[in-house]
Amino acid sequence: MSQLTGKKILLGVTGSIAAYKAALLIRLLIKSGAEVQVIMTPAAKDFITPLTLATLSKRPVFSEFIQSGGQGEGQWNNHVELALWADLLVIAPVSAHTLAKLAHGFCDDLLSAVYLSAKCPVFLAPAMDLDMYRHPTTLENLRRLESFGNHLIQAEHGELASGLVGEGRLAEPEHIVNELERHFAHRPVFRHKRILITAGPTQEPIDPVRFISNHSSGKMGYAIAHAFAQAGADVTLVSGPTVQPLPDPAIRRIAVRSAREMFEATAEEFPKAHVVVLAAAVADYTPLQPADQKIKKKEAVFGLEMTKTVDIAATLGQQKRPDQIIVGFALETNDELANALGKLRAKKFDLIVLNSLRDPGAGFGHDTNKITVIDKDERMYEFDLKSKDKVAEDLLNLVQEQLSMV
Repeated sequence: MSQLTGKKILLGVTGSIAAYKAALLIRLLIKSGAEVQVIMTPAAKDFITPLTLATLSKRPVFSEFIQSGGQGEGQWNNHVELALWADLLVIAPVSAHTLAKLAHGFCDDLLSAVYLSAKCPVFLAPAMDLDMYRHPTTLENLRRLESFGNHLIQAEHGELASGLVGEGRLAEPEHIVNELERHFAHRPVFRHKRILITAGPTQEPIDPVRFISNHSSGKMGYAIAHAFAQAGADVTLVSGPTVQPLPDPAIRRIAVRSAREMFEATAEEFPKAHVVVLAAAVADYTPLQPADQKIKKKEAVFGLEMTKTVDIAATLGQQKRPDQIIVGFALETNDELANALGKLRAKKFDLIVLNSLRDPGAGFGHDTNKITVIDKDERMYEFDLKSKDKVAEDLLNLVQEQLSMV
């Protein structure tokens, strides 16, 4: 379930070319289970129609204090009631003009009146051209609004409507939704906690063209990273090659290729981590001497000498401090429980996540997974087949229990 399910969101839209993105933002909020009420400034209607946003939000769009036209003509749009209704107010895009009004208490339209009446958290997502965004007046207005306790969703870098390239783009709707979800999802136990996660496969080079790898898609590790980020953690994701998009802009991703690179990156981050989740499918063996040039197809039989890779889990298990939690993974095809228990004991894990390729819908490439989690006292927690996002939430809850005992 999304953290936005059942939440009442007021969305303010102001006069900016980026107003067109409000349509996608509304769709994402509705898809996440939120109720959305749109308030537009008069200037915003020059860039996108109220009809479009009303259709997507399934509510009439408000812009004036007194409703004009239609069945509600003459009706007062009560700014106080609107502000009290909301769990959160987000203004996206907020133009330089509206920023200035809000920073100095001007109240000449419905949106600014709702802002001044709001007791709920307020998020501001600015959008304007590069020089406007950098202007000392704008910077001072942003600083002033933050000092009032408002939350700023930083403008992003990219091509602007003027043709310039730089800061000023409205944050992408997906990023805005992530910010709002993270606000509602904060759990004190993960605030200020540093989480290190490995994900995806490794690729062990045979020559400059070929490599040995496995079927890992990285979906499970990325879902876990997303769950911890949404819970307020500081997440570092060491990822092997994968096509998975970064699920949250707050996650710091370190891209690696080989088992050796994954070990080096993980070992460097390990001392700073409170929780380590080793979800990557790391190669057990790597070619002893990769060829410098592409190997040509000549011999009928081709032999490849292999050597063991560094056992990341075992190495970190030996270095683990009493205040650290390590979660390992065991993907098995036979003797599942015995193999998982052996790995749990040998590598000094606090939790091990067992799944079997024999379970339909589990394992590599699927959007679902079916897991059994075993803790260091060998207690077992069995879960039904569910989406990997839900599996990540189950695992997060078990890690929270482990942290409470540290």
